[in-house]
Amino acid sequence: MEDLRSLPYPIRRFNGQSSERLDYVTREEPLELKLEYFSKASKHQTSIAVTMRTPGDDIDLAHGFLLSEGVINSFDQVEDTYFDSPNENSNTLVVCLKQGVEFDKELLLRHFYTSSSCGVCGKVSLAAVAVHVPQFETSSFQVPRSTLHQLPTNLRQLQSEFRKTGGLHASALFDTEGTIYRVREDIGRHNALDKLIGSFRSDNLSNIRQFGLLLSGRASFELLQKAAIVGIPFVAAIGSPSSLAIDLAQEQRITLVGFLSRSNLNIYCGERVCEH
Repeated sequence: MEDLRSLPYPIRRFNGQSSERLDYVTREEPLELKLEYFSKASKHQTSIAVTMRTPGDDIDLAHGFLLSEGVINSFDQVEDTYFDSPNENSNTLVVCLKQGVEFDKELLLRHFYTSSSCGVCGKVSLAAVAVHVPQFETSSFQVPRSTLHQLPTNLRQLQSEFRKTGGLHASALFDTEGTIYRVREDIGRHNALDKLIGSFRSDNLSNIRQFGLLLSGRASFELLQKAAIVGIPFVAAIGSPSSLAIDLAQEQRITLVGFLSRSNLNIYCGERVCEH
């Protein structure tokens, strides 16, 4: 069976001595997202995004992307999702909205282009990134500092593809005891989070608000925005946050932790880290 997430390449390795071997490399392919919708009782279809992603969990990726970018307000607005070719390796995915679902067509035609390095590249302006963040009830989520220090190790144990290639980002949900509830990996950090959000399309999305979010890399503005859209109250990153990420976390009352390791962490904002 073909591995959708990695490919073997012959290499020469120098590690004290020269040897020839196969090296598994993270797979990267474009995924075009098309939206099918009704307007004046007529059905239309338009391409809304191209993202460079690691194949796998593509339907979750599409649903998570549409929700976290504000194109849809809930997963219930989607009628069907299918690849435009019977080929299981198709790189075009069509998401069909239910009849009666309204949206801003001009918003969809702003020509998204997301890449594996930046979730906002190609958008007309920073203003185009801003979407309405719903108001959620105040969360009681709180986690001990000692528990946070366990998270990087707990995550690495579950990153099977990362151990194989070393080339994937991860987004994970964790509970107040440091147990990792769910993990998604992708070559794009924003894709990994969209896959994680989209994985709740068959669940009650409100369940995601019972967890904290762990990021394997840095905490950027677009990742904090996606967390805010679905009401995640706590974000911990193994890497650094950006200034805009901190500003957004403060505005949305999200606890933000960065540079998380077994012995260190920085709390940039929020009161959800306790000492017991």
